[in-house]
Amino acid sequence: MKSSRLLSILLLLQTRGRMTAAELAGELEVSVRTVYRDAEALAAAGVPLYGDAGHSGGYQLLDGYRTRLTGLAAGEAEALFLTSMPGPAAELGLGQALSTAQLKLRAALPAELRAQADRMRLRFHLDAPGWYAEHEETPHLARIADAVWRGRVVGVRYRRWKAPHEVDRRLAPYGLVLKAGRWYLVAGSAAEQGAPGTSGTSAAPGTPAAPGAPAPAGPPFTYRVDQILAVRETDEECALPDGFELAAHWRRTQAEFHERLYPEEAEVRVSARAAARLTGAQARALAATGTPDPELPGWTRAVLPIESQDHAQARFLELGAEAEVLAPPSLRRRIGAAAAATAARYGTAGAGGAEGGGEPG
Repeated sequence: MKSSRLLSILLLLQTRGRMTAAELAGELEVSVRTVYRDAEALAAAGVPLYGDAGHSGGYQLLDGYRTRLTGLAAGEAEALFLTSMPGPAAELGLGQALSTAQLKLRAALPAELRAQADRMRLRFHLDAPGWYAEHEETPHLARIADAVWRGRVVGVRYRRWKAPHEVDRRLAPYGLVLKAGRWYLVAGSAAEQGAPGTSGTSAAPGTPAAPGAPAPAGPPFTYRVDQILAVRETDEECALPDGFELAAHWRRTQAEFHERLYPEEAEVRVSARAAARLTGAQARALAATGTPDPELPGWTRAVLPIESQDHAQARFLELGAEAEVLAPPSLRRRIGAAAAATAARYGTAGAGGAEGGGEPG
């Protein structure tokens, strides 16, 4: 987009000084001719940009010229990463900072870029949660986010699905993730300061941790923020594990989750109508491995991942006569028995008895 490219040129020249058109073109992955046109647009918008010809020439900004983007406060700079997500920014306690940052950003832009930004704001909106997802209250999100940013251990009261359902945990927060409208905390288990064996690998076993030393923490686990019932803040520092990168960790976590979610498979054949109703991993498997069924023209045969036979039974019964499970035999028998029971429930005798209102004659 041209507005983004113009801003990139402005910031590149501000941070690096003189750059040739070829260097700018390489950074922006555009042609040199495009850089020439963009430089003219910036100059026409009032940016004090000038260029020198020759071997040592190039574009640069007038000495002393700076955009006002660097005048942002720390909280406003953090909020810029959420400029397309006013809802999450407000949940993190950055709603006002976001509004202020957007005003400063708009005021710092040349007229042409400001108009582009206004059109973007009016025509694009991000609504992350799904249609049928209920809003989940996360009263402790701001305090958890503060602990993440400051690198501080927190004590939490957490509600989980297995007994005991409410547990106390000391967590070293590594990062927050927003997934489909739900906030997740990635954190390690933090040892109590002064507890035996918590001094790190370089000290003798049982030696208390040095005052102010980062609390040792375990491997990362994922916690739903809406299931945190209480938060106790501490002044104990914690550090990210060596080599930890939140986005890469989350991708691995998702891949492992999907592997655990679909541990079994079923061979099925489906009509075009049923195929259109498949979603997620099953839709992807059908597209990747599906082949025309040799017995039913227009149908597709494929091996699909399933969570369990109980779940698969309910899922394939929803598709009715538009799908048939071929294997495993145990799942096929279960679906056949359920279909037979359903047919008996809606059979002629049952219907006649209901309509007649009396006993069979």
